[in-house]
Amino acid sequence: MEKEKKITKSKLSDYQKLEDVIGCKWSVAVLTSVAEGIIRPGEIERHIEGISTKVLSERFRKLTAYGLLEKFAYAELPPRTEYQLTAKGKGLVNIIRQIHELDTK
Repeated sequence: MEKEKKITKSKLSDYQKLEDVIGCKWSVAVLTSVAEGIIRPGEIERHIEGISTKVLSERFRKLTAYGLLEKFAYAELPPRTEYQLTAKGKGLVNIIRQIHELDTK
């Protein structure tokens, strides 16, 4: 019997990454929040009802690793972190909005 190979995130195809993002309700909520101009983690956590700090941190890591978000950390007191959509992230948010429009018609 052949052992199954575990797929690491770096070996995922773009389509598999898309499935991973779209398949998670929190990823879509985070992307659309950032698109609306809510760019700081605390603001996003308050904006998305039911998301935990742990899950939000995981979403940020994954969306940044997939090239959909860019992280900016500022060396201030207190430290400040902000997120911005990349070109890929903006494209995906546009598609998400189009799907939402189809659902509302």
